Amino acid sequence: MISSTASPMVTGPPPVDTARVQRRTLRLLAGTQVIGGIGITIGIAVGGLLAARLGGVTVSGLAQSAAVVGGALLAVPVVGIMNRYGRRPGLALAYLVGAVGGVVVVVAAALGWVPLLFAGMLLFGGASTAGLQARYAAVDLAEPHRRGRQLSLVVWATTIGAVTAPNLAGLADQAGIEVGLTPLSGPFAFSTLAFLLAAGLVWLLLRPDPLLLARRLAAGPPAAVPGPDDGAPAAPTTTPGPAAPTTTPGPATPGPAVPPGRGLRAAFAVIAARPTARLGIAAVAVGHLVMVGVMAMTPVHLGYAHVGDDLLQVVGLVLSLHIAGMYAFAPVVGWLTDRAGRRPVILGGVGLLLAACAVAGTAGHDTLRLVIGLVLLGLGWSGTMVAGSTLLSESVPADVRPSVQGLSDLAMGLAGAAAGAVSGVIVGLGSFGVLTILAAVATVPLLALALRPAPAARPAGRPG
Repeated sequence: MISSTASPMVTGPPPVDTARVQRRTLRLLAGTQVIGGIGITIGIAVGGLLAARLGGVTVSGLAQSAAVVGGALLAVPVVGIMNRYGRRPGLALAYLVGAVGGVVVVVAAALGWVPLLFAGMLLFGGASTAGLQARYAAVDLAEPHRRGRQLSLVVWATTIGAVTAPNLAGLADQAGIEVGLTPLSGPFAFSTLAFLLAAGLVWLLLRPDPLLLARRLAAGPPAAVPGPDDGAPAAPTTTPGPAAPTTTPGPATPGPAVPPGRGLRAAFAVIAARPTARLGIAAVAVGHLVMVGVMAMTPVHLGYAHVGDDLLQVVGLVLSLHIAGMYAFAPVVGWLTDRAGRRPVILGGVGLLLAACAVAGTAGHDTLRLVIGLVLLGLGWSGTMVAGSTLLSESVPADVRPSVQGLSDLAMGLAGAAAGAVSGVIVGLGSFGVLTILAAVATVPLLALALRPAPAARPAGRPG
């Protein structure tokens, strides 16, 4: 009798050491963020210059725009794949799409065909989807009190690759020329290799899948009625790590009932019903719009004052410091978001964006002042991105959160794409200073939204 009643308790897989799995996951995600960040940032640094060489200044911004649109559009199918099959296939697919885009850009440069270049940049931008979604994968198995720090670790890891990459652009270009590639296309060949390496590492090593394991652990122990083993640990109470890793740091704001399902329609309904969610997604989108609009035209603006071999080196230095402003201080911004509140940090980010537009827009061709302006631009983006993403995530129910996060990435990408598309036209018809003025004006709606009185009932965790 004793053995027969005890036998169901010892069947199934052994308990999962979630703490150990989380450590492995963080190390892998941090490593692939470095590799992928190098590939993505080299393309950002060189894409506008290549488009300007092939099609002129007025279309140079479309290269950045196409990359941003590609990343935004790919977020939708990638989130759908992750919802069904986990993080691993979604991240690997995003990197592979970016690799295909790099090959297409190299071919387009050799043929001198501008439409093919934009098609390649559209695919190339898909790799940025992997970088954005990796920050969510970092917290699937994180304990509630460590989620912010562990997410910041993955965001910070992007700094290493992103800051290093622009300074490698010149070397990659020279290596490409030596093997017969068209000038300015060598960096994209290098990016392709980086994306393939990142995809391979994710596919081979992201096991067990953190999202699938988190769902399995959240489901709890098997029912008392004997039945087929569902793959859950036999003794979940001995498993170190969070008991329910999909719970939020704070309760969601009250609102109307959520439509059934996990698609974009449910995400739209949830965001529309919650003022804090609307502020969060607006902060992410507007901050990205301003950053992309100004940053995309900085290499072209520098090109008027620097010619010859030093152009890529100057562009690399300026963009490296700008990207350091975006990512290097993310843990500090996250700490301020928790201590001071989401809304004050969003307002601080807007203030930094306005200061960046003022400094960069009046710098002329003074490289030092442009550097200061671009660093301020990166810090402002970090404030609106970190605080806005935090506010958005904790303002919505857990069952629809992945779709809301995907919708946020889509809105952010489309906002950046719009800025990149018109930035070249504005600089071509006006000047870089005019572009910074219009970018500053674009922050006014976000400023008004953030200054509105907070809702009477706010969730715990100081989201407002």
